[in-house]
Amino acid sequence: MNVLVADKFEIEGIEGLQRIGCRVTQDADLAGDSLRDALRNGVEVLVVRSTKVTADILAAAKSLKLIIRAGSGYDTIDVAAAKAKGIAVANCPGMNATAVAELTMGLMLALDRRIVDNVNDLRRGVWAKKEYSKALGLKGRTLGIVGLGKIGMLIARRAHAFEMKLIYSDVVANATAEKELGIEKVTFEDLLCRADYISLHVPLDASTHHLINDARLALMKPTAVLVNCSRGEVVDSAAVVRALDQGKLRGAGLDVFETEPGASETVFCDITGKCSRVYGTHHIGASTDQAQIAVAEEVVRIIDHFGKTGEALNRVN
Repeated sequence: MNVLVADKFEIEGIEGLQRIGCRVTQDADLAGDSLRDALRNGVEVLVVRSTKVTADILAAAKSLKLIIRAGSGYDTIDVAAAKAKGIAVANCPGMNATAVAELTMGLMLALDRRIVDNVNDLRRGVWAKKEYSKALGLKGRTLGIVGLGKIGMLIARRAHAFEMKLIYSDVVANATAEKELGIEKVTFEDLLCRADYISLHVPLDASTHHLINDARLALMKPTAVLVNCSRGEVVDSAAVVRALDQGKLRGAGLDVFETEPGASETVFCDITGKCSRVYGTHHIGASTDQAQIAVAEEVVRIIDHFGKTGEALNRVN
């Protein structure tokens, strides 16, 4: 099969695709018009990570049969337009779950102990032990997990080891988790009111866009910490900044943002960037070597199965 990888991709994935007989072209700089032009040349399978695949781009794809998002979320792909053209869209759910769970815990710890501020002061030659000896600590605090999927479960297990109290909100109950970890299912509003730490793990769709807004932030404790490693648009950035500035929220740990630079851009302009009580990372939740190799292997598995059967594993449309 003729495979175009229009993004960064592990060498293990490229070699795996070649071993199963694929003709592979990789160009991480393709986007917009250049991607549209590339798809005119007999591409049967397109693999992307952050590269956007719009209806306009898909209109030029004459041979395309399958698009794979080398990750879990697929909001950068016009799934409806692909379906209208008979193009399957698949993703790689759960392959990066451990990496995201680790970063989530890291942000919680960093915010509680103000690790970034500690390091910055030390680098400036400032010793401020009294200022930084005010952490609340995680033990005994309540963690509210919004979305108890694979990532949420991995976080719950890690937080349980920290002796945190656990609550969650989800459209379905998880009896196994409740029995194993003592985690309690509550309503979303109740979770916001009770949690000391709130971690978001939901997909982006019409129902979750700005799930965290002024009204929801008003329900939270002023000592609460919000962590978002899901999708940037799940959180209203301006509302979070207002809550932090007004003392209605202790801190926010964000790996994703409403306004993010494109793949080749280096300037960050999201409103949260200059807020001192936001600890931000560069959308790196899934970016560990372990996670990316696992995703690459899953991409190879999906394409191999598709080539043999015509069926797309993990199809989302």
